[in-house]
Amino acid sequence: MLLQDALTAAVDRGLDLVEVSPSAKPPVCRIMDYGKFKYQQQKRAAEAKKKTARVELKEVKLRPKTEIHDFKVKVKNVRRFLDAGNKVKVTVMFRGREVTHPEFGRDLLKRVAEEVSDIGVVEFFPSMQGRFMHMVMAPNKK
Repeated sequence: MLLQDALTAAVDRGLDLVEVSPSAKPPVCRIMDYGKFKYQQQKRAAEAKKKTARVELKEVKLRPKTEIHDFKVKVKNVRRFLDAGNKVKVTVMFRGREVTHPEFGRDLLKRVAEEVSDIGVVEFFPSMQGRFMHMVMAPNKK
């Protein structure tokens, strides 16, 4: 169809003439309501975005001298975050002279990893950054 005929047909129907494939020989056009098309495209994109799984990075902080009950509460929180499908950053904070014994923090992080080994795996092993020792855990693949 000639361009002028297509434009006339689109105007008669109260619609738009939209070029669908400009690289084809001859170019392919379509008569449609462009505003409605863009709206539906936007809605489909929003629906697809809504269905994607979001993984957040949650953080649990410990100290080298954390007592048994407090440790269990922190481990319970790590379990809860991993069950929800989130990654968990476990941080050991050192104060004052505690920083001279990083092995205490490493042992603590190792205990956390052992406690939740059934539902989580260590993604980044313990590393020291200043006065903090970090470890990142991710939920097991199902």
